Amino acid sequence: MRNRSDMRAHFLQHVPFEGLGSIEQWLRAAGYAITGTRFFDDPALPDPASIDLLVVMGGPMSVNDEAALAWLVPEKRFVRAAIESGLPVLGVCLGAQLIASAMGARVHPGRQKEIGWFPVHAVPAAAQPVGAAAKPPAPDAFVFPASIDVFHWHGETFDLPEGAVHLARSDACENQAFQLGRSVIGLQFHLETTPQSALAMLEHCRDELQPGPTVQDEATILAADAGRYRRINDLMADVLGFLTRPQLAPGR
Repeated sequence: MRNRSDMRAHFLQHVPFEGLGSIEQWLRAAGYAITGTRFFDDPALPDPASIDLLVVMGGPMSVNDEAALAWLVPEKRFVRAAIESGLPVLGVCLGAQLIASAMGARVHPGRQKEIGWFPVHAVPAAAQPVGAAAKPPAPDAFVFPASIDVFHWHGETFDLPEGAVHLARSDACENQAFQLGRSVIGLQFHLETTPQSALAMLEHCRDELQPGPTVQDEATILAADAGRYRRINDLMADVLGFLTRPQLAPGR
């Protein structure tokens, strides 16, 4: 493994207003060089062998919009290649859906939209991975708090890819987080959200704030205090630390 000072994190960004948020601060503090593919500017993708961590961000489009957004096809191939190479991969919201789709799972409309601050709940460690041939859950699966309020902005959801360990759920959406192997995590929710990034999403997507049981109004969303943001950003730091932890060599 290269020295941390030589490590490179690459992000995939789908719209200008959904950037890295608190992830950027964590990466810089950890010493990563940061590069990105911004599909709205240039869809060019790097060689997966040249990066050490892949972060796939959110966006308002669907992973099923391949006819309208041609870059989704090579993006999914790239994500799958990164996962199969053993690269640590984090997917956030659309990013989690892209991981699921790239690994053969269905992405489809959820029962209802989930926008605003709502709790997710850890799935008991005894839950089994998906697929008849799947192995039992790894002893090092990431463990979420029993319940924590997080920031959501999604209308679609995903089936779990074969072999995935189910990590978190909410009352409105069963599949909120999953893990594949030792170093791939998909999050339907946004732990990277900062006050600035929440405001940017509202400015660009407030037309989605249609009344519903799990859709908060703008004032409620913006009323979140600093402690709420700190808790989710700290949890995101835990997720990133888990994904990038040194791996023991086989047999060690």
